[in-house]
Amino acid sequence: MAIQIKAERREKRGKGPARQLRREGMIPAVLYGPDVSEVTLAIRKKDVNRILKQGENVIFKLNDNEKTWDVMVKEVQADPVTDELYHVDLVQVAMNKPIRVFVPINPVGDPVGVKSEGGIADWMTREVEIECLPKNIPEAIEVDISALHVNQSLRVEDLTPPEGVRIVTDSEAVLVVIESPVEEEVAVTEEEEVIGVEEEPEVIGQEEGSRKEGESEETE
Repeated sequence: MAIQIKAERREKRGKGPARQLRREGMIPAVLYGPDVSEVTLAIRKKDVNRILKQGENVIFKLNDNEKTWDVMVKEVQADPVTDELYHVDLVQVAMNKPIRVFVPINPVGDPVGVKSEGGIADWMTREVEIECLPKNIPEAIEVDISALHVNQSLRVEDLTPPEGVRIVTDSEAVLVVIESPVEEEVAVTEEEEVIGVEEEPEVIGQEEGSRKEGESEETE
């Protein structure tokens, strides 16, 4: 059963009214979508947190006492230091039309290239874009990476999406590469020996003579 959240319409916009809403335990929100131009709302902070804890791409019912929509969270704005919620963008979802979203990759197993060969798993990305009906959105796409050796990679084309799901991301895009182990360079200090090489003693008189000879040439 879909989660149901209540919202209130808000008329006042701007930083001042938004701060007042947050002091009252509400979060400013905006709803838009195929059947909605733009609706400004206020939602209880605890309800927003409840949705966010469900994970990504969660579809829920939103009611403002005038209308009910199927919606999902599009973007969340929060303080980078305190993680305090500032604002939420919501998008209305048509349940009978395909939608594009990003879903995470869930790797299964430990690559043999890491476990036995000392390699390092270097992830290029941990998510892909998919297209499907809202009801078919998976929480993640699983992929077995246990057979990967050093210098082998996994591409988008190697994924097997669930039924009814089409992967939009370029099939040639690399997801993960098992990099070769980096050999540590051990610095060995060796005593240098110079055999049969002697420094010639400095001959002061010769240098002076050469210098004088050079000077005479310039003055001539």
